[in-house]
Amino acid sequence: MNISQLRYVLEIAGSSSIREAATKLFISQPALSASIKELEDEIGILIFERTNKGITLTDEGREFVTYAKKVLGQYEIMEDRYLSKDSDKERFSVSSQHYNFSIKAFAAIVKKFDPEKYAFSFHETKTEDVLEDVRTLKSEVGIISFSGANEDVIKKLVKEYGLEFTPLMIRETYAYVWKDHELAGRKDISIEELSDYPCISFDQSGDSNFYLSEEAMADYDFKKHIKSDDRATTMELIAALHGYSIGSGMLTGNDAILKGMVSIKLKEEDPLTLGYIVRKESKLSEYGQSYVEELLKYKEI
Repeated sequence: MNISQLRYVLEIAGSSSIREAATKLFISQPALSASIKELEDEIGILIFERTNKGITLTDEGREFVTYAKKVLGQYEIMEDRYLSKDSDKERFSVSSQHYNFSIKAFAAIVKKFDPEKYAFSFHETKTEDVLEDVRTLKSEVGIISFSGANEDVIKKLVKEYGLEFTPLMIRETYAYVWKDHELAGRKDISIEELSDYPCISFDQSGDSNFYLSEEAMADYDFKKHIKSDDRATTMELIAALHGYSIGSGMLTGNDAILKGMVSIKLKEEDPLTLGYIVRKESKLSEYGQSYVEELLKYKEI
């Protein structure tokens, strides 16, 4: 088993056929098939089921892919740190759900230190990825949130991953609508009053697991519901369909002007707790410590 074979497996798993994967990998289809067969023989399991209709992962293959992603992720972190052309640069990385304050804190760190050479990263991503990024040290600090519906699950994962969560604030539940929506002037509203409009939510995982959602009311059975895994697409759908999304009401200032969104307080209560995570008992870098200090400026609880 080698790193190339792990990359091959992940590429095939994300493609519609071995031919497509071979094209993306710039190798011949027979060579790719032979490499996968060699790997399957070595580890003693069948990763892919081959049929006339194409290729699919077996149950054992899905488990293998889970481990392969973690191993390859760790390898790429080491490769980037020690073998890339940027290995002599200062490094710092944050993973976050979509919250403006986390971006502002990151920008403040860049301005504060402004190293002569640096390769910093800010990953706006899904809940599961934020947890995994901090767990694997891809990022030093992560920003997550949870509601009453998924609090127990998130806290359980934080503990299992060897992480620590520090709460910063609690936000009540709001509906976001486009500024020209007929309900945009309301001070408060109920989900029932919005039932004739589609709820557009940011899809957190391929399995659509609401327990990893960063949105409140994640377990509510919406009458009309559209899931999107791209935030720009979500905004466009809300505008085009006169839909709405559920959030923390933190879409304010310049961010609201750029997005063209307004928030309306929801009558249903499902407050979000927002905070940051770090690896338990790990020593943060100078950048990590300063970033946490910036985040604590927003602490309300």
